[in-house]
Amino acid sequence: MSVPIDDEAVAALQRALAAEHAALWSYTLILAFVPADQAAVARQDIAAHRTLRSQIEQTLTDVGARPVSAQPAYATPVPVTDALSAGRLAVTAEADALAAWRSVLEHTTNQQLRIAALKALSEGTVRASRWRAATGTTPTIPSLPGIVR
Repeated sequence: MSVPIDDEAVAALQRALAAEHAALWSYTLILAFVPADQAAVARQDIAAHRTLRSQIEQTLTDVGARPVSAQPAYATPVPVTDALSAGRLAVTAEADALAAWRSVLEHTTNQQLRIAALKALSEGTVRASRWRAATGTTPTIPSLPGIVR
């Protein structure tokens, strides 16, 4: 790597890993409530989050940090009872992951890590926009992905 990953970047990566764990748990719940066409999209999103999770775990291991573990369960912001509330959980999971990846981008000068974070932000914004459109959440594409308001 061009510039070492410092403690601040490691902490941001740990937060991103925690967000990826939560997103994966959320998508597992989402699958139980969405119709087949949305389930296919959710499965693609699960694959993307698994890849990100694996990449973070590998990076943390490579720098000598122990990756944070997933929680046994996560609290949802609202009860998930149907396809709409499941879609809204996907919006939340993606927003949380975007915020965590934005934090990685902001807390490192390591070029490879910044590129990976920017890629995660870009791809996550696409995922988030699909779920935002499916749930009627506006704007469909947030003006500043990863900014928590």
